[in-house]
Amino acid sequence: MSLSAARQRRATAASPPTDDGYAKDAKDMRRRAGGDKDEGIKWFLPFLALGLLRHMSASSNLIHDCDEVFNYWEPLHFLLYRSGFQTWEYSSDFALRSYLYLFIHALVAGPASLIFGEHKVRVFYSVRIFLGLISTMTETVLVVSLSRRYGKRLACYVLAMLCLSSGCFFASTSFLPSSFSMYAVTLSSALFLLEKYAAAVSVAAAGVILGWPFSILVFLPITVYSLIRGPFGRVFVSGFLTSLCLLVLSFLADYHCYGRLTFSVFNLLKYNVLGGGESHLYGTEGPSFYFRNGFNNFNFAFILALLFLGVVPFARKKYAPDLLIVVSPVYIWLAFMSLQAHKEERFLYPIYPLICVAAAAVIDSFPDFFHDKYSSDQSIFEKIAKGLRPLILGFILCASHSRTFSMLNGYGAPLQIYQHLEYHEDSGPGSTLCVGSEWHRYPSSFFIPSYISEVRWIDDGFRGLLPFPFNETLGGTTAAPLYFNDKNKASEEQYLKDIGACNLLVELDLRRPYPSRGNDLKTWEALAALPFLDRELSPALYRSFFIPYRWQQNNVFGLYKLLRRLHADQE
Repeated sequence: MSLSAARQRRATAASPPTDDGYAKDAKDMRRRAGGDKDEGIKWFLPFLALGLLRHMSASSNLIHDCDEVFNYWEPLHFLLYRSGFQTWEYSSDFALRSYLYLFIHALVAGPASLIFGEHKVRVFYSVRIFLGLISTMTETVLVVSLSRRYGKRLACYVLAMLCLSSGCFFASTSFLPSSFSMYAVTLSSALFLLEKYAAAVSVAAAGVILGWPFSILVFLPITVYSLIRGPFGRVFVSGFLTSLCLLVLSFLADYHCYGRLTFSVFNLLKYNVLGGGESHLYGTEGPSFYFRNGFNNFNFAFILALLFLGVVPFARKKYAPDLLIVVSPVYIWLAFMSLQAHKEERFLYPIYPLICVAAAAVIDSFPDFFHDKYSSDQSIFEKIAKGLRPLILGFILCASHSRTFSMLNGYGAPLQIYQHLEYHEDSGPGSTLCVGSEWHRYPSSFFIPSYISEVRWIDDGFRGLLPFPFNETLGGTTAAPLYFNDKNKASEEQYLKDIGACNLLVELDLRRPYPSRGNDLKTWEALAALPFLDRELSPALYRSFFIPYRWQQNNVFGLYKLLRRLHADQE
């Protein structure tokens, strides 16, 4: 045996065993140094998958919150058609809502209204498709950035959850500032992972000012670490100039629409933070509210996301500190929002994509719990953990689809019923459409055909303040009507006194012991009726998730009706 061969054999025997974890770390170090460039997932696949799912969301999504209608769709409708409902937040006395946010969407809605003319429903869905496109682009960048930093497997897990989780499906095409902040959180996180720190901070500033000012807490970790890591001066100037430009534009938009010197961003913060308002008047919930909603929208992925901090010690080399910085807003935001008395599901929208990232990272790390770094052989438990990853992900995705299917089929009747109005022009021009207790499911004036002259509320027992039509006589957007207040006290003028003036009526018949107006067949005829899930009488499991052969049998349904008053000669 030659001396060189012996030396080579001893060197081989003395070399440490190969470790996947260390190999990945070395590969990551080479990638950072530019020696081994990994392009990760290409742009086309996530863009195509997310685009298809976001188009489905745009065309089938519900309206989950009446604030979306009355604080965003209705003012947008007024800007386009000079008619629509106004809430007290848009009174120039209070000026809590930014018109700049509406103007961004008007860039799409305006041309669409010229193209489609009187077909206002198409304008509505054009805006939704625009929202879906923004969501698709930001989430695509996030998936690509994750694949370049942490590998294709983690990126594919995140892509699957973004596509099929109920929370992201519904939030992605909602016309809400919290959804806009969600887009910004997604893009800012992706830019941070791509080490484009100045751009990440600029996007964060846009998410706070154009979207939701309170989401500043969600952007805080990435902003701080971007300032530390990037050239401080460049990152700071980028964020400062972006903020300054957007604040000036917001101020000018508010001045133009409200007709006076006011600043909606400051007004909103003052109302909610500085003691100027009483948001608890609009409902309060217990500290478990967001955890229950998180499970409904993400099922077991939400639980896994909360366990991310427990995984970090086992996968420290992979995920700390960058992915920990990206995911940390989940904990910050949940803790902060749970302390607030007034809670709404949409308040969690900004962290929805981060929940997907955290849950995917936990699933990807299952084998790390059983990995022995001193052994080159995989234990049986490590092999089982690897096999469980796709099974658990598949279960989560199936449960998410089940939730989405249940929501769309159980509560989709209002949008469909209002679309039936365009087929009943024989009701005559100047018709009045009345809505009672179902005012909070009114889908917006985009669904009201031109032959209906007005939509009126009728008194069904609600004692809070309802929206009023924008009053052009008082100045439209500059008006400060006396019937508005910030105490949620009903106005004497908000209800139609003479129900006999109603030509058309929308109501929900839940088949309770008390009578509904639609049961008076001598006065009303049903033009359309669709099943609507009765939440109170249906079991929680079956109403929350679609279970084949059980969903229809175990749930209780009412009827969502469009009624027309019979003429005297028909009675």
